[in-house]
Amino acid sequence: MSLLGLSAALIVSIALATSIGSVHIPLSTTFRILIDKLPFVDIAQNWPSSIATIVLDIRLPRVILAGLVGAALATAGATYQGLFRNPLADPYLIGVAQGASLGAVIGFLLPVSWNLAGFGLIPLLAFIGALLATVTVYLLARTGKTLPVTTLILAGVALSSLLGSIVSYLIISSGDKMHSIIFWLMGSFSLSQWSEVRMVLPYIAVGTAVIIIFARLLNVMQLDEEQAQQLGVNVEKYKLILLAAATLITAASVSFVGTIGFVGIIIPHAVRMIWGADHRFLLPLSVLTGAIFMILTDLVARTVLAPTEIPIGVITAICGAPFFLYLLKRRKKVIF
Repeated sequence: MSLLGLSAALIVSIALATSIGSVHIPLSTTFRILIDKLPFVDIAQNWPSSIATIVLDIRLPRVILAGLVGAALATAGATYQGLFRNPLADPYLIGVAQGASLGAVIGFLLPVSWNLAGFGLIPLLAFIGALLATVTVYLLARTGKTLPVTTLILAGVALSSLLGSIVSYLIISSGDKMHSIIFWLMGSFSLSQWSEVRMVLPYIAVGTAVIIIFARLLNVMQLDEEQAQQLGVNVEKYKLILLAAATLITAASVSFVGTIGFVGIIIPHAVRMIWGADHRFLLPLSVLTGAIFMILTDLVARTVLAPTEIPIGVITAICGAPFFLYLLKRRKKVIF
């Protein structure tokens, strides 16, 4: 029932976010336009073509991309928290954000610009930077055939600090490109297009599916690693698979929209508080809740001070920072 309820809420959120903007479109009209695009559905079109263009070509890709990114970050956050058995873990813990930031900043500063099938230079370099940072942390932390979680986290923190320093220096040296770089780093869906949705969707869909398939193993891995091995779980193998899948969907998300903080912390915890810690339910519920949260957050970001758009990272920080402090205060009481 929870899945059905959240699915219905997601549909309503999509329609609501698609209706609201500089041009107000009645919610009933938005529903009719969206339903008309479903297979085997034909509704008499009594709306102007310009309205359909606004809904389908301008607002809907932005809303869908926001939903995908929210779902990905929430799923990755739940996965990292389960893998590391740490309630404060988030998708950026092992350097993904700083690696993506460095790649994006380099893309801004390069004197070239190109676009291949909707994949521009900046998101490409951000994606590559995120993956390279994660691989570097993995290689630094790996000891023989094992991957100690504590070493992985420490390596991630150290590399993030190093990359963050490089990013700061490049921003200071960026001249008139500083504003664009900072706006990207704070996160935005303002330039979303269907091409970006098509590029991001396969990575997020495949990575999320892999994580959900291994949800039961995540439950087992909440035990001590030795106990999990005694139950027949190849801990190192599945740790690597889950780490790779969570990193992939995080890298795909931040490569197009920038680094959006706190979503991977607050959504899994909110779901865990309401529906429990069983990853077989926690993960799919986090997917839906993360998508709803990001869609509504983006709606606030683009409407509350319209026509000025607030970077979405500002909104998520306002929502997430107090929640993070609350979690920090009651950390010993968090149950997994």
